[in-house]
Parts: sequence; C-alpha cells; structure tokens
Amino acid sequence: MAKRPLLLITGGSRGIGAAVARMAAARGYDVAINYAGNKAAAEATAEACRAAGAKAEIFQGDMALDADISRVFAEVDARMGRIDGLVNNAGVTGKASRLDEADPAEIRRVIDINVTGAILVAQEGVRRLSQRHGGAGGSIVNLSSAAVWIGSPDNFVWYAASKAAIDSFTLGLAREVGKEGVRVNAVAPGLIETEIHESSGLGGRLEKLGPSVPIGRAGTADEVAAIILFLLSAEASYVTGAVYNVTGGR
Repeated sequence: MAKRPLLLITGGSRGIGAAVARMAAARGYDVAINYAGNKAAAEATAEACRAAGAKAEIFQGDMALDADISRVFAEVDARMGRIDGLVNNAGVTGKASRLDEADPAEIRRVIDINVTGAILVAQEGVRRLSQRHGGAGGSIVNLSSAAVWIGSPDNFVWYAASKAAIDSFTLGLAREVGKEGVRVNAVAPGLIETEIHESSGLGGRLEKLGPSVPIGRAGTADEVAAIILFLLSAEASYVTGAVYNVTGGR
C-alpha cells in the first residue's frame, strides 16, 4: 500500500482549518492538526479524520511563539514523519473596532500570529519540503483574506494589513523556492461561515452581509477547503505564487 502524504495544518481545530483536515483525510492524506488552546475541538477534528481512514494526531502550540512553532514541527517529525504539505492557517482578527479605539496589544497579537508567525511556520515548512534541504518537494498554502482589498474599515484594518503582508510573502517565497520543488500559494476567503465573526465581536455579520455578496450568500468552510486541497494537489502542479479569491464575487 502506498504511503499516504502527510499534511500539517496550523490552526486546524476549527473553521477552515478543520474543514481542510476532514477533506484531506477523505482524499487520502494523513493529517497533523495544530491547535492553540481548544484541545477538545482539535481531538474532535482528529477523530473525524480517523473515521475517514487517516492517521491523525494533534499538536498543541501557539503559532505566535517561535519556540512553539519549532517544537510543533519537531514533534510532527518525531511522531508522524516528514510532511508533504503545509496549510499555514493559524490566524486571528482581534476584537472589531476603529483603529483609534483599538488596544495596541491586540494589534500586536494579530501581527505576531498572522504575519511573523506565518512567516516562521513557512520557514519550518521549507526546511522540510525543499529539495535543497533533502526534501521531496511539496506545497504550502497560506491563508490570506478578502480584507486585503476591502480594507475592513471600522472593524479591523490591522487585520487587513496583516493579510496584505501574506500576499506579498506568498509571491516572494514562491519565486524563492520554486526550483527546489516547493509551490507556494494563498487562498483569500471572503465572508465565510466560521466562528471568527463571533470571536471578533461581530455576531450577526453573516446574516447582515450575506445577501450583499454577488453570489447571494456567505460561503462555507468546505468551499474554501476544496480550493486549498486543489492547490495542494498535483492538479495544480503549474500553479505557484497565486492568490485564489474564494469570495462569491465580493
């Protein structure tokens, strides 16, 4: 029996990350699921993956912390082996507000996770995937956002700025490691049905904004996951440095 490819998903316990894990398991991947604090949600996602025939394990770590990032990758190496793909999904918005009313510590936390953390996660991924480092090649998918071109005024302009950084990083890294067998792309979700709206203090946002989306509704985490799985797959073998919008036309 052929070895199943191994996929590491940061922030994989809920929302888009969990949807990616479940879909990847159903499509033949083993999955390493990183989570920050909600162990029960991570284990529930892992159990769903196991039910689909995958080997699935959970790995606690805060993707804003250098030591946690390196430790999680080392633990995946030791317990599951060398990864074949990485979904760089961990991220937060912070509490919604105007910029002039925002807590600087909250802004810094968003940048630490969404920008610095994501870059360091990708660094560890490259060290394992790149042929320069003895890897077999593979794919990295970063999580961007429609906030990049909307700007998210009155909600979280700092979050929009953090995701704009991811777009630039995706392009640069794709060009840096393309000849080493590593493809790097990003997905930019729009208005998606996940817990992120409630956690940012924007309850009711989906119902309010959904009808204004050109396609007429909010999207689902599975619809985003399907594009991520495409970018990870051999079907996207000539795609790198791209940012795929999954926004219903918004």
